[in-house]
Amino acid sequence: MRAHVTRLLTLFLVGGAFAVVGLVLLVGDRPTPEIPPPPPPLPPAVVTMGDSTLSGEGAGNYVPGTDGANGNWCHRSPAAPVHQLRLPGSVKRINLACSGAKAGLVGLEARPNHPEGSQARRLADIAERYRITDIVVQVGANDDPSFVDVLNKCVGAWVARAPGGCAEELRQEWPKRVQRMQPKVLDALRDIRTVMDRAGYERDGYSLVVQSYASPVGPGIAPELQDLSGCPLLTSDVKWVRSTAVPQLSEGLREVAEQVGARFLDLSRAGYGHEACTGGDKAPGTEWFTRLTVDWQALKHEKRAPHAMQESFHANATGHAQFARCLSDFLTGTRQQAVCLPDSEGNLTAVSPEVAAQRTSR
Repeated sequence: MRAHVTRLLTLFLVGGAFAVVGLVLLVGDRPTPEIPPPPPPLPPAVVTMGDSTLSGEGAGNYVPGTDGANGNWCHRSPAAPVHQLRLPGSVKRINLACSGAKAGLVGLEARPNHPEGSQARRLADIAERYRITDIVVQVGANDDPSFVDVLNKCVGAWVARAPGGCAEELRQEWPKRVQRMQPKVLDALRDIRTVMDRAGYERDGYSLVVQSYASPVGPGIAPELQDLSGCPLLTSDVKWVRSTAVPQLSEGLREVAEQVGARFLDLSRAGYGHEACTGGDKAPGTEWFTRLTVDWQALKHEKRAPHAMQESFHANATGHAQFARCLSDFLTGTRQQAVCLPDSEGNLTAVSPEVAAQRTSR
């Protein structure tokens, strides 16, 4: 009996061993599933958002579809700053900025009343297709400050030879305009942060930059151009615009940038000595801004007529190139804040606020 049990146990163990071996052989004969390769990395991109100062207004040669077609007057130019940045060839340059844009168009406003719709919503699509490294925003001047309206008032003051000029009327109101603008720009920047958060970007995975504005006019207007042929503005008014209005607007934007943890690039002194009409008849090429510009052909067409002077007092192609030099400097650096000032050769570069303060005090 014991021998019988022993034989059964032996057969069971041997049979079990063969079963295990068979199982191993069976499993081993099956092909090992291949691990799919990781998806290719998204191509890097830099995106500009905001208004005319980044769209390329004033540089001409506007991208088809942005020069009045279907009511689109964004005036995006190949000479816009984003296309002149010093970047590796692999980096995609995307310009969402639109001439005349207000903060609501930049943010996630549901009905921004524009043919292209919200810039932030377009950013959401781009964030899925590219690895965005930098977002540069310049907006606010078309909101409560209404900088174009200010210049129009100043031209009107020149025509009327109004005592005190436009500055007399705007001096007390201007800081209040800047203050009313701030929450609107803040909302737009927070919307951009929200878009990037939803797309899975870490806050330190990209750079959000806020730029301020340069003064297009200054007290160095050549006498022969201080009229309708160039810059019909009172000297007292251009002094106020350059030394007070633009710096106060810049400070308001700096405060907003700090609230969202954005980097800030101060352009308030970027155009000194190169403003519209400062070159006179002899050296117009030294100017970085357009003079009073009228598209006479546009005046013949009802829909184009309101935009006949849209290019006036905006950066020209040279100005956009100089702003791009400074922005390139800033993007490749690590400073949280910087100021655009000319170097020893007269080209704009990004310097620390401390260095800028030292130059001002000299």
